Amino acid sequence: MTDTLTDHCFVTVQHAGTPAGRRIDIDVGGVPVPTYFAEPRNSSLDCPPRKIILYFPDVFGAFYPNSQLLQDYFATQGFTVLGIDYFFGDSYALHVNDPNFDRPTWREKSVDQAKTFTPGWVEAVKQKYGIEGVKYFAVGYCFGAPYVFDQGETGLLAAAAVAHPTALTLDSVLKSKGRKCYLSRYIISHFTHTPLFLSAPVLFSCAEIDDAFKPDLRRSVEDALSAKKATYYFQIFSGVSHGFATRADPSVENQRWAKEECARSIVQWFKRFSE
Repeated sequence: MTDTLTDHCFVTVQHAGTPAGRRIDIDVGGVPVPTYFAEPRNSSLDCPPRKIILYFPDVFGAFYPNSQLLQDYFATQGFTVLGIDYFFGDSYALHVNDPNFDRPTWREKSVDQAKTFTPGWVEAVKQKYGIEGVKYFAVGYCFGAPYVFDQGETGLLAAAAVAHPTALTLDSVLKSKGRKCYLSRYIISHFTHTPLFLSAPVLFSCAEIDDAFKPDLRRSVEDALSAKKATYYFQIFSGVSHGFATRADPSVENQRWAKEECARSIVQWFKRFSE
């Protein structure tokens, strides 16, 4: 199993603020999957949600303060947000200060849980909110990016976004005589995917410094998406590292701006395809 989680995946600066959302449980085969739920302030039972973001968190989880505040921000922009806790309360946030923490074993367990429960969780959300007149979007950070690609292949999503993705490696890139690049295969974690067949428009929010999504891979992805005439958008933030979109240091102006601009861009990308 290819593992592109790097040390930057496990570094954080906790953000200050009071979360506005709450925990709900989504039943998946009799197992309650903890889910962070945030909704627009003007929501009511008489007006069911019409724009839903599926939020796939990094290793710190959907209930980490940084993630909660980010999901709350999306909600203020008119989206109902559901963030899956595929860590079932055992995110890396609980182990940050443990020097003896067994990271590889934890990751293997967490990937297995995410693989097992995410598909059913999405189906349960669809059953809860319906699909008629509802537009679904998905955003994934770091660990969560592969699950966005999963949903992007199903036709469910109106648009997708990933920020500093991990577990995405180039397996084979074929070049024609016309210098046109085609991506023959990608391996995302232990799944086999073909992101080029992604039916949804996709935004990539990237860090200049990122050992998990290096420039050569990023450029090959862009070439391949272009060759397939996909709808895509790449943004690359200078001077920031992998993890900036959720765990930037707000006391550093460049990191703070990149984090905030990333969130604003995702909102505008989703709004573009929400009508």
